Amino acid sequence: MEKKIADGLRLKIGDELVVNVLGRDIPARIGNLRTVDWQNLGINLVLVFSPNAFKGAPHTHVATLTEIHPAAAGDARIVKSVADAFPMVTSVRVREALETVGTVVTNLALAIRGASAVTLISAILVLGGALAAGHRHRVYDAVILKTLGATRARLLGAYALEYLMIGFATAIFGVIAGSVAAWLIVTRLMTLS
Repeated sequence: MEKKIADGLRLKIGDELVVNVLGRDIPARIGNLRTVDWQNLGINLVLVFSPNAFKGAPHTHVATLTEIHPAAAGDARIVKSVADAFPMVTSVRVREALETVGTVVTNLALAIRGASAVTLISAILVLGGALAAGHRHRVYDAVILKTLGATRARLLGAYALEYLMIGFATAIFGVIAGSVAAWLIVTRLMTLS
């Protein structure tokens, strides 16, 4: 049995379960747990039984062929060789599908980066607009403070401290909000733990 599935069902080695196949209940005991990489798109099964467990039941055999140094030109030769040796075997080529999936994922990542860049540029423009909107008020405050005896260095220090505190508070809020949102997406929406 696949380890993550077993952990999710709170099963361990030695536990028994019943699998219904074509209306027939087949008792089974978990003999081992294995880790499966579901992202490699290979033939991966949650449960693997010994052949005798389904003796007499209709079945098919499934196999994969992976080349060490794949070449697209050799695909047709391999498919023809398999078809000649085993005429009842159906060959399914997945190279193009895997390449298409890889291209789509790459393009999706590029689109996400582009959207992030647009968001960042928009945020910078909004921040600049907010600073420009408050500029007249800042000049008025600076004139009053200068009249009361504040030095240029003290005014710059006060404004720098104010912007630093605003930036720090915004960063803290962003980190907390982003972390909570990411946690909710991963645990609730994607059902990952």
